[in-house]
Amino acid sequence: MMRGTARKITMPRRFVADLMRASIRVPMVSLIRPVSIRGLLDARAQAARRPGWAAIFAKAFALVAKEQPVLRTLYVKWPSPAFYELPRSVAMVAIARVEDGQDCVLPQKIAAPDEIPLTEVDALIRRAKEAPIEQVPAFRRIMRITRLPLPLRRLFWAIGLNFGRQRANYFGSFGVTSVAAYGAGQLHALSPGPFVLSYGLAKADQTIDVVLRWDHRITDAAFIAGVLSRLEQVLNTEIAAELRADRPQTEAKAVRAVGT
Repeated sequence: MMRGTARKITMPRRFVADLMRASIRVPMVSLIRPVSIRGLLDARAQAARRPGWAAIFAKAFALVAKEQPVLRTLYVKWPSPAFYELPRSVAMVAIARVEDGQDCVLPQKIAAPDEIPLTEVDALIRRAKEAPIEQVPAFRRIMRITRLPLPLRRLFWAIGLNFGRQRANYFGSFGVTSVAAYGAGQLHALSPGPFVLSYGLAKADQTIDVVLRWDHRITDAAFIAGVLSRLEQVLNTEIAAELRADRPQTEAKAVRAVGT
């Protein structure tokens, strides 16, 4: 019989295990579509500060959700099964990190990304990637709960998942995740829901594959197909316009003729 080595599960990995337990019974389905980003690519290439794709998709999806209340709707079970509509979006952006020698993913919470500048959304994501865990408020709260004994953790997760207000605070209204930084590939992530958006690499034909997963109890595929079409429009109009406004400003030097 082979003898292995027992290794401690770090707190971030324990959180991922709890997240997968909470996600396993959610009836998530997926729709994949290539989205044209021609206008967005042109605008981003000329921007003085180029925000990351996670920030771009987080704000773009929130702009679509501002128009579509269904995208701000949660399925909750307590006190009885119901839909709970939020007044604004809350994004949870998956941040890949290495803690104590183990890979992990932690969600950075961004409230109403459609209401703040794209550069600010990007700054929040970058800080979550680079700052120590204890300096990121969303991560500190996650670690506080994850350190609790198992029975208390299960209680906190049950409350967080099944009361509408708490569900928004702890899990947001949609998630954004991707493995594009590590190469091509389609990611179909598990989540407690209700919506998870992932994206691939920008391709030579100026499209990008977008995967949108959703809780089928909330809506159906025909609606989601329309959402992806609207997302394409928003990326190439509102988001592109914000990037164009951030172009480097070149000041023309005044030329004065000198007479003799």
